[in-house]
Amino acid sequence: MTDTLKRFSNRVENYVKYRPGYPSEMFSFLIKQKVLKSDSVIADIGSGTGISSKLFLDNGNVVYGVEPNKEMREAAERMLGGNKNFKSINGKAEATTLKNKSADIVIAAQAFHWFDGELFKKEIVRLLKPNGYIVLIWNDRLIDESEFLIEYENLLHNFSVDYAEVNHKNITNKEIRNYILSVIDNKSFNESSFKNFQEFDYEGLKGRLLSSSYVPTEEHPKYNEMLIELKRIFDTFSKDGMVRFEYSTNLYFGQLK
Repeated sequence: MTDTLKRFSNRVENYVKYRPGYPSEMFSFLIKQKVLKSDSVIADIGSGTGISSKLFLDNGNVVYGVEPNKEMREAAERMLGGNKNFKSINGKAEATTLKNKSADIVIAAQAFHWFDGELFKKEIVRLLKPNGYIVLIWNDRLIDESEFLIEYENLLHNFSVDYAEVNHKNITNKEIRNYILSVIDNKSFNESSFKNFQEFDYEGLKGRLLSSSYVPTEEHPKYNEMLIELKRIFDTFSKDGMVRFEYSTNLYFGQLK
């Protein structure tokens, strides 16, 4: 599917249940670095089902969750709509509809690789208050830390629809760094990583796989074959009925020039 705005429309339930959150150490680090304060207003761009927004809401922040995908946005509203500080916005990274100078922090968690970088850059500058911060975050799934992770990665390459084309790893650390440096005061740039993980039984592993926009859905001719291979991998590498995903949660941020 080439329309990035609709890629996850039929993945929402699995996305909510099986996508990883973000480690508390990362959140504490942002506070320690004085990037995040209790009264910071957050523009969470590409907020999806609200996984990242919830972190900041739990800190007492006002969060504008900007998400163009209707199904994902509605999932976030179901989960977070009871919080008066959550403002759900039907908008795109390149045209958020938010007011000028309305945010202390613009974040994109697991989303930046879907954006038009140059148009988003203009929106960052427009949205941020003086001395505001841009923060980019990814849960980077490790692909060779165990035999299980190697086999899972092989499955994705063998069965995915367009994994190689849309994988966020296509954007290098150097490219991310240069992008942020083009917007911020260079002295304020910071890059850090934190350990993260998930553990799954077979149903959880299946849900995690199907939450990915690049894998076949039920109507695809390779769907059943893919699940047979997934079950083989699980049966081969599970311990006590569980397998483990390892992540490096990568954080990049800097203060507006």
